Amino acid sequence: MDARIQSLSVDKLASASADALVLVIAGDHLPAQLDPAVAGAVQSAIKLGDFAHKAGKAVLMHAVPGLKSPRLVMAAAANTSVKAAKAALEAGLGQVKGREVAHVAVAFVGFGDLGSAIWVQAMQALADASYLYQHTKPSVSKDTRVTKATFLVDKADLKAARTGLAQGSAVASGVRLAKELANRPGNHCTPTHLAEQAKQLARRTGMKVEVLDRKAVERLGMGSFLAVAQGSDEALRFIVLRYDGAPRTQAPVVLVGKGITFDTGGISLKPGAEMDEMKFDMGGAASVLGTMQAVGELKPKLNVVALIPACENMPSGRAVKPGDVVTSMSGQTIEILNTDAEGRLILCDALTYAERIKPAVVVDVATLTGACVIALGGVRSGMYASDDDLAQALLQAGDVALDPCWRMPLDDEYEEGLKSNFADVANIAGRAGGSITAAKFLQRFASKYRWAHLDIAGTAWKGGAAKGGTGRPVGLLTQFLLAQVR
Repeated sequence: MDARIQSLSVDKLASASADALVLVIAGDHLPAQLDPAVAGAVQSAIKLGDFAHKAGKAVLMHAVPGLKSPRLVMAAAANTSVKAAKAALEAGLGQVKGREVAHVAVAFVGFGDLGSAIWVQAMQALADASYLYQHTKPSVSKDTRVTKATFLVDKADLKAARTGLAQGSAVASGVRLAKELANRPGNHCTPTHLAEQAKQLARRTGMKVEVLDRKAVERLGMGSFLAVAQGSDEALRFIVLRYDGAPRTQAPVVLVGKGITFDTGGISLKPGAEMDEMKFDMGGAASVLGTMQAVGELKPKLNVVALIPACENMPSGRAVKPGDVVTSMSGQTIEILNTDAEGRLILCDALTYAERIKPAVVVDVATLTGACVIALGGVRSGMYASDDDLAQALLQAGDVALDPCWRMPLDDEYEEGLKSNFADVANIAGRAGGSITAAKFLQRFASKYRWAHLDIAGTAWKGGAAKGGTGRPVGLLTQFLLAQVR
């Protein structure tokens, strides 16, 4: 997305030159200083019944007298909040979708002191509108995409707009990477491909990367991770990506991303319906790499380490079986009662590995449980934390980024179902509270540092006609990291 800022007051919007002028309007009273040609078009649309100052209302007009742009789009915001502004802009952009509109000029009217947050979200809304998956569908037309945006900003808002658009552009870049990785089929996005993407990211941004193969993982004693990977012909990879933006004396934030590039369920085979969507089971890894992409562009004064255990979960004569007992890197033994509860088995070894980094905090991100989808749907990610301040920081970051999460409980009583007669812990409990017991399993391996877990099973992708990765929670994680800068 080619994004630019043009200093232009609201009384001169008619002079904006683009394929479409997109006007996002807050409130039911137009500013007195609004460009007369634009104000007249809005009032005319209201009089005709084509437009109203109601949330979600948007209209496209052609060849408005006095306007340089051949199209005018009006979109109504419910109020002056950033969330309402983004929703209105998305509705406005929907009016030009499928049309030969490559360049849009965007102006916000009636929002008062905009601040930088509105520009962060505006950039992301435009990036979402311009995203087009092509890797395995090269025939799809690119002619109807918005590829250029000019933000029309009043002189008083220029500084905030520059700050917001810089952050929004970085987050949008990270979201795009996360979407692209998640959307690629499992035969294209393999563990090896994830590792190559990490290497390319490191070269682009100056980060350090290390990719461990099976032998290195065996030397580390990651028996739980190895157990999941052993049924597949695809080689596992353990990715360590480091961003050093602060002195070495500053303990890093560690992000751990679940990288199951395809999940059949293993011997505990999943139903065939919608199994294709299990290519999205590396959504945690995709979002962590996307966040590192954003970090590489923003370059905060912070140390960040990304850990990604990546493999497939496949059924074969070599695959781990229900009832097998394996020894994790921590030394704890695990009875694998269900091979489809594999995400926690690769994450637990990554969480143990995180100890050697001496982290300030660890946040793991995973499409972990269907139970979380039942609990929270596709609106909020489930969040578990062993520390109240960390939980509050993640909640706040999600709210600011419009990528919300919800704190779930970690009461000790939920761990009862994980008891095993044959190992230190079982990998599943009963169906009740399944997302919680999964988090309790992970907590056993994260007791030596401040830890949080994000279950993104409901938010990492959409199904149905809109099937595809969402890029969440790149926004939340990036905002959280920026807030850690001291």
